[in-house]
Amino acid sequence: MPKVNPEILQWARETAGLTLSEAAKKIGLREARGESPESRLTSLESGTTEPSRPLLLKMAKQYRRPLLVFYMKEPPRKGDRGQDFRTLPGTYPAFINGQIDALIRDVKARQGILRSVIEDDEDDINLSFVGSITTEVDTSSVVTLLKKEMDFNNVEDFYDRNDATDAFNFLRAIVEKTGVFVLLIGDLGSYHTAFSVDVFRGFTVSDKIAPFIIINDNDSKAAWSFTLIHELVHLWLGYSGISGSYSENRIEKYCNSIASEFLLPKEVLSSFTLENQEEYKSLRDNISDFAYSRNLSSSMVAYRLYLTSRIDRETWMQLNSDYKNFWLDYRRSEKEKRRGSEGGGPTYYVVRRHRLGENLISQVQQMIYGGDLTTTKASTVLGVAPKNVQNLFQEHSSVNS
Repeated sequence: MPKVNPEILQWARETAGLTLSEAAKKIGLREARGESPESRLTSLESGTTEPSRPLLLKMAKQYRRPLLVFYMKEPPRKGDRGQDFRTLPGTYPAFINGQIDALIRDVKARQGILRSVIEDDEDDINLSFVGSITTEVDTSSVVTLLKKEMDFNNVEDFYDRNDATDAFNFLRAIVEKTGVFVLLIGDLGSYHTAFSVDVFRGFTVSDKIAPFIIINDNDSKAAWSFTLIHELVHLWLGYSGISGSYSENRIEKYCNSIASEFLLPKEVLSSFTLENQEEYKSLRDNISDFAYSRNLSSSMVAYRLYLTSRIDRETWMQLNSDYKNFWLDYRRSEKEKRRGSEGGGPTYYVVRRHRLGENLISQVQQMIYGGDLTTTKASTVLGVAPKNVQNLFQEHSSVNS
């Protein structure tokens, strides 16, 4: 057996999204001969010391790589993220980019399994709307096309939902009926790997058979619906890729314009008056009230006002910054409340089901009962342990019965 390439060790760790400290803990390195776990891992990655086979097996498991990868002559080429639509993506630290790559790798593996079964079992399953438009189509026309495909006739049905989560669930169900799988994923399986919305807000796997839309559920619930429509436009354009916050990227601005017009049509926006709102705080609060009453994101409403030239860019940027800070403060206070409370809250399976979406669970359940998918592969697609697959189905059935 050839020697391990130390360069591969570092590449595998970073593309797994792990820092030196995190990786050393996961693979069980301890302090030895006065050398810290992190220092020992650094020695392995620099080639100063050679890893044992048991340690390599632990690395393979924790880094999610086959053992043979460590004996390659050089690291494989970077996994395809699709297009990176984020502003200044190169400014993110290496371990953050590694975590993003790990997320995308996981999503594509799940999508690939599902796609292969659908392709084998069904005829003429191509979704014609995927890749059906270009950015040359004006935004209003695209909004009309989206609403027709989704059979979305009245935006008031969205506004009338109990809260932002209920409104998102309503919109998600409509989108999923078109054949799209919509998942909420904000980490790599633990809160230690949670993604900030500054890192990514949404991700799309554009595919005519099993298209996936991923939404970062660490964002505000009111923002989920906007991100969903934004990523749906990526599908209609035929683009796979990762999105961030409001970007100056041409395609992102196009998708943002469509999403904001979809959720806040001109006739509704016109009901918001700017009269006697020259005072900034009054404007900010009134936008929040207007947004809250319609299950919309305050930032999105402000953005729509900016796009229609009813507020200037400087005001929009200030509003966006304030709303972001308000949201971060709210999240911190909610965490403190949960930390001080005992029990309560939804069960593991309720949370998991909500993150996966009814469309994905139903499809996988049909496939496994029909003998088209093994429990092991089903667990990969659903992102749960094999022993939990049936429990997830039972929870799903009880909710839908």
